[in-house]
Amino acid sequence: MFKKILIANRGEIAVRVIRACRELGVETVAVHSVADKDALHVQLADQAVCVGPGPARESYLNIANVVSAATITGAQAVHPGYGFLAENSSFAEICEQVKIKFIGPTPRAIDLMGNKSAARQKMAEAKVPIIPGTPPIHDERDAQKAARSMGFPVIIKASAGGGGKGMRVVHDESELAAGLATAAAEAEAAFGNGEVYIEKYLVQPRHVEVQILADAHGNVIHLGERDCSVQTARHQKMLEEAPCSFIPASTRKALGEAAVKAAATVGYQNAGTIEFLVDAKGKFFFMEMNTRIQVEHPVTEMVTGVDLIAEQLRVAAGEKLTLRQKDVILEGHSIECRITAEDPERNFAPASGTVTRYEAPGGLGVRVDSHLYNGYTVPPYYDSLLAKILVHAPDRDMAIARMERALNEVRIEGIATNRSYLQRILKNEYFRSGEISTDFLERRMS
Repeated sequence: MFKKILIANRGEIAVRVIRACRELGVETVAVHSVADKDALHVQLADQAVCVGPGPARESYLNIANVVSAATITGAQAVHPGYGFLAENSSFAEICEQVKIKFIGPTPRAIDLMGNKSAARQKMAEAKVPIIPGTPPIHDERDAQKAARSMGFPVIIKASAGGGGKGMRVVHDESELAAGLATAAAEAEAAFGNGEVYIEKYLVQPRHVEVQILADAHGNVIHLGERDCSVQTARHQKMLEEAPCSFIPASTRKALGEAAVKAAATVGYQNAGTIEFLVDAKGKFFFMEMNTRIQVEHPVTEMVTGVDLIAEQLRVAAGEKLTLRQKDVILEGHSIECRITAEDPERNFAPASGTVTRYEAPGGLGVRVDSHLYNGYTVPPYYDSLLAKILVHAPDRDMAIARMERALNEVRIEGIATNRSYLQRILKNEYFRSGEISTDFLERRMS
C-alpha cells in the first residue's frame, strides 16, 4: 500500500478519499485554490498545497501545479476523484512519466472509453448492445441524413466528456441545425473538443448504471446496478437508488454480465461505471463508460458493504481485488439525494455565500458525505454540490420514509439549497410507485 497520496480534487469527494486513506494508514496531501484555503479537506489532510487562484482552470485544472505539488510532497500516487482531471488522459500519462501512480485506469482506457463514439464502436465489436447511432458528425447534411434514417427524436452528444454537457435532444428536423451548433459549442467549451455524434433517442427509458471493479491480474467484477433516472433536462442527476427495484432478476444478471464484458474488452483496471438505458420492455443498451469513481458510488457501498475507494487504492497499489463475484451480495435498498447550492424558486440558479447554520441528519441507516461546516463560505467557482444524504433500509418503501425523515432534519441556512425540491420528489406518487424515467422531472414535477 502507498505511504502517501495526493488528492487532486476538492469538496465532499476529497473528504471521502481522506477518510478512506486514514483507515488504511495512508498519509494524504490536499491541493486547494486560494478560495478553498479554509475548506474541510484542507483541514483534514496531513499536508496541504495551494495550487492557484479560485477559478478551476488556474488551480484544480492546472496540471503542472498539481503534479508539482505531488512531487514536492513526496506523494507516491494521485487520486483524481471525479470531475476536474479525473478523466484527463494527459494528466494520467504525465503522472506515469514522473513515477507517480494515477489511481484510475490507464491513459489508453481513458481515451478509448472517454470518447463516446469510439466506445460505442468497441462495444459493438464486443457484442454489447448499443443504441443505434452515427460516427462523429461533421456537417449538417450528414446529420439530416442520419436523423431521418433513425427517425426523430434523436439526441446529439459530445464525443468527449460527460456530465450532461454537450447534449441536446432534437424532436424534429427544424431543431437539428441549432441543436448541432449548441451541442458542439458547449462540448468545445467544456472539453476542448467540439466533436459530436447522433443517437436514436429512447422515449422514457431508465438510466441504469453498473459499478465495476477490475485489477491488474485479470479479475473483473460488478457490484450491482444503480437507477439514476431522476435527472434534470440537462442530464444532471438529483437522486439515485440501488438496486433498481423495477427490473427483473434476469435483466439484472444480463446487465452485470454485459458490464463485466465491456470492462474486460478494453483491459480496464480500477473502478468504473458502465451506463445503460433500459426501455419499457426491459431491453438495455450501452450508453457510455465513466472511467472514474462517481458521485453516486455510496449507494452501491450501502447495499454491498464494499468500500470502493479502498478498493481503488488497493488495485492501484498492485493488489488483487479483495472479493470475487460470488462474494457480492446486495442487501436492502439505498437512496442518495444530492443537496446543491441551487435555488428551486429561481430556476435552480446557483448560489454562493456563507453557511450560517449547518446540521446534518443522523440515526439508523443514515450517512452524510459533505464538506460543509458552520461558517463555511461556498465559493462561486465550482460545482454546486454541498452534501450527499444517503439512507439504507430493508426495502424501497422504508428507504423513502427514512430519506424523508433525514431531509426533514437537514438544516442549511445562509445559502439557498434544493432541499425543498428533493422533498417534493419523495412525496410524488409516481416516484413512490416507481414510474420513473429520464424525463420524470419534466413530466411529473413541472
